[in-house]
Amino acid sequence: MSRAEQPSRRSVLAAAVAAATAGGAAPAVAATAPTAETPNAGGRPRTTPARPVDYRAWTTYTDWRSGTAHGTRAVAGVRPGLRMVRPAGATDYLDPHTGTTATWEYATWTGPAHRLTVPATEAVASWNAHTPAGTWLQVELRGTYSDGTDTPWYVMGRWAAGDQDIRRTSVDGQSDGRGTVWTDTFSVDDPASGLRLTAYRLRLTLYRRPGTTLTPTVWRIGAMGSDIPDRFTVPASTPGLAGELIVPRYSQEIHVGQYPEYDNGGEAWCSPTSSQMIIEYWGGRLTPEQLSWVDPSYADPQICHAARHTYDHQYAGCGNWPFNAAYAATFKDLQGVVTRLGSLTDLETLIAAGIPAITSQSFLKTELTGAGYGTNGHLMTVIGFTAGGDVIANDPASPSDEAVRRVYRRREFENIWLRTKRYNASGKVASGSGGICYLYFPAHPTAHQRKALAAVGVR
Repeated sequence: MSRAEQPSRRSVLAAAVAAATAGGAAPAVAATAPTAETPNAGGRPRTTPARPVDYRAWTTYTDWRSGTAHGTRAVAGVRPGLRMVRPAGATDYLDPHTGTTATWEYATWTGPAHRLTVPATEAVASWNAHTPAGTWLQVELRGTYSDGTDTPWYVMGRWAAGDQDIRRTSVDGQSDGRGTVWTDTFSVDDPASGLRLTAYRLRLTLYRRPGTTLTPTVWRIGAMGSDIPDRFTVPASTPGLAGELIVPRYSQEIHVGQYPEYDNGGEAWCSPTSSQMIIEYWGGRLTPEQLSWVDPSYADPQICHAARHTYDHQYAGCGNWPFNAAYAATFKDLQGVVTRLGSLTDLETLIAAGIPAITSQSFLKTELTGAGYGTNGHLMTVIGFTAGGDVIANDPASPSDEAVRRVYRRREFENIWLRTKRYNASGKVASGSGGICYLYFPAHPTAHQRKALAAVGVR
């Protein structure tokens, strides 16, 4: 379970993108994995329901050239990106989590306006980058409302892969009276008013220590806009064929009480634990040197590492969705995004292409048979489907690594994941995720993987 979706948080979102196996070998698949074109049991083609979601990313050399650069430059090559080539200026930054002030050179890139295909009540940015020691970056979003006015530039994250230069952080207190940033999510304050975002722009600011040639390199930046209606139940989907991916199993619960400075392990670490499972599925490994800071008496030290490197010092937790996606992309040849999916059919399409997904859900103990707990917000990894269409998940809220693999009833799982409302034991409405997930996939996906990702709106 995670603090990522407690009722104090206005919105619920989660996403995903990831990477290739070491040496380019395909990940292991058990049973018979369906293809994206597989008909259902009745012989009818399975179609993905229309989803009120627009995910747009900038990843190509042409994309980077389409923005306005001040001290940054698009870089061509096998993996196009954006780098600082000269400072546009210098500024002092007071880190609120260390109390120290330092001077940084900076350069900027402002993306072109993107008109949303679906007017949105929420937006979540995510990015993939390399930040060597002595560098960091800031991501901002500016939206255009349906009445033609613009939001301010909102900080969606101040990020570095490490924590020696600045403390990775979201920024509280950002609002214009009509929309508010809640940790990593911009939300329209009153969706019932009809106010929506119709467009947005993204801005990157790259920072480095003065007088050096260091630079962050950004390979992907994007945002997901969505307008999911309030609903307590969702339409049932038709099962596809069975298939199961062989994904490492890790329990968050064996880390209870570890590293209070990173939210104390246990139920607070579902997000980094799920992320690490998929990172290792794609071949991502941490070296003994990288893990040398972890207490040698702790099992699965890579989970401690993931918690430290996804921790949001303002939110005081590891459940910041873009920070998890960015962490995944620090591993060679991986990408990570946060988006929304529209059905279990979408998940079946991804599983068929060998792509597991991390889903975000909240539920009462009585709503998910076999879980044995209830939660205001929890991340787990979907790795396959049974012959009857039930969901096979690596659920980190398990007492041991061996107990992580679970099978959950299809109808129960799709309802707790895709709805946006639920009623808690006191009869009060609490948030649901509306299909949020993290997707981690190869930097250079196969044609089958590209087709599956495109089918769920990720390019």
